[in-house]
Amino acid sequence: MQIGFLGLGKMGSRMVEKLLGGGHEVVAWNRTQDVISNFQLSISNFQYSSHFLSSESIGSLVKILEKPRVIWLMLPSGNVTESMITEVAQYLDKGDILIDGGNSNFKDTERRNITLAAKGIKFLGIGVSGGVHAVENGYPLMVGGDESAYKIIVPLLDTLSKPRGGHTYFGVGGAGHFVKMVHNGIEYGMMQAIGEGFGVMDKSPYHLDLLKVAKLWQKSTIVSGFLIDRAKDALEKDKKLSDKEGVISASGEGEWTVQQGKEEGVPVENIEQSVNFRERSNRDELVRSSFAAKMVSALRYEFGGHLVKKKE
Repeated sequence: MQIGFLGLGKMGSRMVEKLLGGGHEVVAWNRTQDVISNFQLSISNFQYSSHFLSSESIGSLVKILEKPRVIWLMLPSGNVTESMITEVAQYLDKGDILIDGGNSNFKDTERRNITLAAKGIKFLGIGVSGGVHAVENGYPLMVGGDESAYKIIVPLLDTLSKPRGGHTYFGVGGAGHFVKMVHNGIEYGMMQAIGEGFGVMDKSPYHLDLLKVAKLWQKSTIVSGFLIDRAKDALEKDKKLSDKEGVISASGEGEWTVQQGKEEGVPVENIEQSVNFRERSNRDELVRSSFAAKMVSALRYEFGGHLVKKKE
């Protein structure tokens, strides 16, 4: 298939690389042109590098694409995505497909779906998981919005999800972003538990080698899995995480999950506590210096490439 792709950040560039490897043609735009140039250089020896085109403007990108156009946005949620959807939509025609693959609030996706549907534009909100490792493992893709659009882009999703990812259509409007929001809320709680557990072991009287613990816990324990693998990766680099500060940023999904849980009257205590812990890590030295906070920060870097504040 042919696809327009806006945003070549950590996730977007890897997704484009995977799409090219699947034989798709990608026309890309990025606000910073140096990013495009660097990406073109990085794929210069790639088998399908000729399938990659770049555009200096949104308007010219849309003109290159054949109808019905498919355009995927991989941008920061909030105002950036809002303004870009507004800009792209003015160039699209009835039947074109616009995809938001960022971590948008499902309520915003619902609103955008209504606005775009009134113009005849088919809108999809797709939650993308897997972090920087998904380019090899395959992306798990949580789809919501126009079902007919989903059926059209299945070849793209099949490529992105290979070899061990997957994609599922969950329903209209913001359903896909809703599922991704809850996924990330659960992720907050899981990372918090891992951080706290390793923090307890770090202070234990047994002088435990935490890297050995992580390596053993990878071997079919109840807590084995992707995040323990990333804990092992972090501890291999520094068993004490001594060069890091435990300042933990957040992109919003945990807080949104807590808000939604309260609206629905269901308990979200573990997730709420992990959200509060992250907020406190930005202002409380005791929290920031704890092994738990350092581990959560390290996990975010290992799976998503999120910035980690180094000790000065």
